[in-house]
Amino acid sequence: MRFKMLPAPPAALDRVREAQRAVPLVPGDESDCCARLQRRLDFPSRDVARTWLTFLRALELAQETDVGFSRTDREPTVEHLRTSFLDRVLLAPETLAAVAAVNQHATDAGERGASPDAVFDRVRDDVPTYEHHKNPDTWETIWHDRTADLLGWLALLDLVDAVDGEATAPTDGETNAADTAVRYALTDRGRAALGDDRCDGDR
Repeated sequence: MRFKMLPAPPAALDRVREAQRAVPLVPGDESDCCARLQRRLDFPSRDVARTWLTFLRALELAQETDVGFSRTDREPTVEHLRTSFLDRVLLAPETLAAVAAVNQHATDAGERGASPDAVFDRVRDDVPTYEHHKNPDTWETIWHDRTADLLGWLALLDLVDAVDGEATAPTDGETNAADTAVRYALTDRGRAALGDDRCDGDR
């Protein structure tokens, strides 16, 4: 089972440990658990807290039982988080593979790094069909933003590096913002996770 709900990446992975500790040891219902998360981590809304609770389940740091939600005794080590993220978060491995593919193409073209736009173009066909029907007018925007969040989490987990995009010389005297946006390259850990020993041109 892969989980779809994904919070925006925090500034540091310590936030994951803080969120796990906010989930009770004694099972409680979803409303109580979300209220506790919102209060302890100062989340702006109950929806954000609910997203984090689901995400913690994806990372095997929280669980849903017949009597409610509780935290597990798993330690949120970086190694554990990497494995659970790739195994249990929807489109996480596909996004990592897309970074590798885009970087290979970029290197061949003399460019550097994979932009969120280019990565989304690679994973677009992997978005579940039911998402197209659920949000026919907005699914591309929703999943483009989710791809950017996936990239942020992959960077936190040291599976990709954020690198500065290098603007190409403009022909009209203006620099396109997309040319200077943050781009991503595989780290050694990212290549190992893919079982891919190809050089992506950045490391």
